[in-house]
Amino acid sequence: MEKKDTRVRNWSCIVYPESAPENWLDLLKDEKISFSVSPLHDSDVNEGTGELKKPHFHVLFCFEGKKSYEQVKSITDRLKAPIPEKVNSVKGLIRYFVHKDNPDKAQYNMNDIQVFGNIDIIGAFKTATSRYDAIKEMRKYCDDNDIVEFADLFDYCALNNDEWFYLLCDNSAYIMGQYLKSKRHRLPKE
Repeated sequence: MEKKDTRVRNWSCIVYPESAPENWLDLLKDEKISFSVSPLHDSDVNEGTGELKKPHFHVLFCFEGKKSYEQVKSITDRLKAPIPEKVNSVKGLIRYFVHKDNPDKAQYNMNDIQVFGNIDIIGAFKTATSRYDAIKEMRKYCDDNDIVEFADLFDYCALNNDEWFYLLCDNSAYIMGQYLKSKRHRLPKE
């Protein structure tokens, strides 16, 4: 019988500041792997007792290749962290970092998520609906401010609106460019 490959690319663990080495982040950086750290969860409540849980961080590891439990445990042991767990959904875990889909739990700030390496946390918070809503907001901004050149919109976004800027860089430049071009052609000729 063939042995099943139980290795995966994405793992997580919990780090308790009270027991982790002071330099635990540096230890992870020394591993030269992509990882992300949640905001400090210091307001989580144990649902059974109503008491505050011990402050902790959630850590996501994204390896370039599959890693076994033993390989990941050798890293988490250095952090004095409990056992590592396989991650089924990177997007789901990143959203859990701030309890985005759990309004009854303590809410944490997305801007407090730390990223080391190549992990797209912004994408975890985007939905198709929010993307379309942002495009509507950009269109309205262009109309309200008489913007007809893509460069003017792009420059504004780069300086003033990160969400719009990321959308323009990733996948919305074409539609906004076409919209602005259409506005220019619609202007009355003198």
